Amino acid sequence: MVLLSIIFYVVHFLIFRDSHHIFMFLLSDIAFVFIEVLLVTIIIHNILSEWEKQNRLKNLNMVIETFFSEFGKHLLVYLSNFDENIDKIHNLLIIKNQSNDLDFKKAFQGVKGYHANININKIDLFKLSSFLTNKRGFLINLLQNPNLLEHETFTETLMSIFHIVEELSARNLNNLSREDIEHANKDIERAYIHLIFQWVSYMKYTKNNYPYLFVFAMKTNPFDEKASWLDRWHETTAF
Repeated sequence: MVLLSIIFYVVHFLIFRDSHHIFMFLLSDIAFVFIEVLLVTIIIHNILSEWEKQNRLKNLNMVIETFFSEFGKHLLVYLSNFDENIDKIHNLLIIKNQSNDLDFKKAFQGVKGYHANININKIDLFKLSSFLTNKRGFLINLLQNPNLLEHETFTETLMSIFHIVEELSARNLNNLSREDIEHANKDIERAYIHLIFQWVSYMKYTKNNYPYLFVFAMKTNPFDEKASWLDRWHETTAF
């Protein structure tokens, strides 16, 4: 490129014999390079990158919607039934009447400082293991999605759930030691808290971008024991 530039400048000089004109425009072009770098590589590039990122996040949130419809919402309902501290955040996660709405700031603050207390002795680990194992392929497909790189919290949620699948399938559930039970309890609580936080995050995105989906999501809120879909779900689920 440099050699070609030199050749064309030489040709220009041989034809017009005007070095003043050549160096004047050369200096002007060099001065404009810095503005061009600013416009092209910083401003325009960042705008395009942000646009691409938003498109990827949009596609990822479609995946998250599938995750909660197919799997996550049901797991939330099941685990919350055995959470003895759920009353501490319950009111932050439901709409009490049509005039109210979720206060996401309070919901995030409540979830971030929340310590779940799941009573694992009441959980049927055989049913839980069976349910999670049946969804193993679904989880693997989600983890293979390249868009997950843009959503660290969702990746953490999937990995924590997948860890439960591995732990329960690797143990003899008929003969669990006290250490095994305590370890499984911590794993379940970790995944459960990740799941709650991810659900709140997705509800905020849905409300801001798809209000009609948010209305439906609140009608099928996994933390609302009055939701009619729960009765229909309990009739068909393995739980």
